[in-house]
Amino acid sequence: MAQVLEFKLPDLGEGLTEAEIVRWLVEVGDVVAIDQPVVEVETAKAMVEVPCPYGGVVTARFGEEGAELPVGAPLLTVAVGATEASSVSPEPSAPSASSASSADEESSDGAESGSGSGSGNVLVGYGTGAPAARRRRIRPERAGAPAAPAPAPAPVPVVEPVSVPAAAGEVNGRQGPVAVVSPLVRRLARQHEIDLRRLTGSGPDGLILRADVDSAIRRGADEATETAARPAAEPAVAEAPTAAVANTAVASTAAPATAERIPLRGVRGAVADKLSRSRSEIPDATCWVDADATELMAARAAMNAASGPSGGPKASVLALLARICTAALARYPELNSTVDTAAREIVRLPGVHLGFAAQTERGLVVPVVRDAHTRNAESIGAEIARLTELARTGKLSPAQLTGGTFTLNNYGVFGVDGSTPIINHPEAAMLGVGRIMPKPWVHNGELAVRQVVQLSLTFDHRVCDGGTAGGFLRYVADCVEQPAVLLRTL
Repeated sequence: MAQVLEFKLPDLGEGLTEAEIVRWLVEVGDVVAIDQPVVEVETAKAMVEVPCPYGGVVTARFGEEGAELPVGAPLLTVAVGATEASSVSPEPSAPSASSASSADEESSDGAESGSGSGSGNVLVGYGTGAPAARRRRIRPERAGAPAAPAPAPAPVPVVEPVSVPAAAGEVNGRQGPVAVVSPLVRRLARQHEIDLRRLTGSGPDGLILRADVDSAIRRGADEATETAARPAAEPAVAEAPTAAVANTAVASTAAPATAERIPLRGVRGAVADKLSRSRSEIPDATCWVDADATELMAARAAMNAASGPSGGPKASVLALLARICTAALARYPELNSTVDTAAREIVRLPGVHLGFAAQTERGLVVPVVRDAHTRNAESIGAEIARLTELARTGKLSPAQLTGGTFTLNNYGVFGVDGSTPIINHPEAAMLGVGRIMPKPWVHNGELAVRQVVQLSLTFDHRVCDGGTAGGFLRYVADCVEQPAVLLRTL
């Protein structure tokens, strides 16, 4: 007898209260196994696949792709035991008394199958255990006894399957998931009725980018224009369709443009909340300085040359700046702190967990290098590379995006010289780095072309005054201009 069980959106940890449905991995009517991923959701921290703790037939899904659900809301319902019932041959012969009594006996292996029980695994804040559903199985017919079907199971409320295109399970003719990471790309495709499964992504590993969707939209507009113009050039086309196309073209031209509304959800919503809170709670101030980075770039080139073609990963500018920051924070621990507003206390933190800003298809994220104060430049660089790759593929866990104590923001990769960074609440400071470019500079009393970079420090004025912030920034600039300064603290 089938039993319909409801699976609710579990608590995914880190205090998250809601998640956005990015992609359903199952359809209504599909058979799912215990702990099989059934939906891909995006939280304010990461994108995760949610496994179902029940095994059976999916009878209903709650929420379309792009919908936002609170924790505890129903995700789907599963008819547990429906797979066994459907495997019995539905022949219209009347059941005999002997076969009916045999069907009432529970099989021992059916009780052990576990399709009606939870997996025993535990999602964060949501146990997957569930009461076991009873199993009935037709025992082998006695010799000479006529075969009879099992008793019909109790009616199970089954929602009609959602209609999907014929190519719903294919990606450009191949089976597999759609290579899309950004919810914005999915939403844009839905708004313009673009089938993502028929697009070829131009991003890494075939990732579908917004530019691919925009290109498909333009192709569709060009085709619509050609269709509207074709009746005038081809008199054989009926007049009625021609008039309809012309009226549609006139109506679309005359329709006023409407503003696009983009919900602040997922990563973008989390960033908006954090930045708003930072501006409203933290009395921040910014100071900046130009530094001659010629010697730093020369030191980096020497490091990479010494490692040889197969001597390991190359030293990055970001890794060297990160190591300089940890040295500066050791001298100025006031900036590696936070403020407990309720207790009116400054909390100086014992270790440096260095965050670095990374721009991804999902938006701005800040992965955290744990215990950066215990690492050298090579170790920091390797961890930054590893976290950057996870960020690019959308596989960062919530734990890898929280707990930072100081943030390094290299916005120079966008081709800009300077900025006034917003502190990553609840931290106390952020160092911004502009692009390194040749500029006229007075060096050793003479005008020369040097590699110059602008460094900007935004700090919480509650944890320190301008003298401390200026001392920190000046030390960083001195290390950039003369990397040998670091030797005194290594």
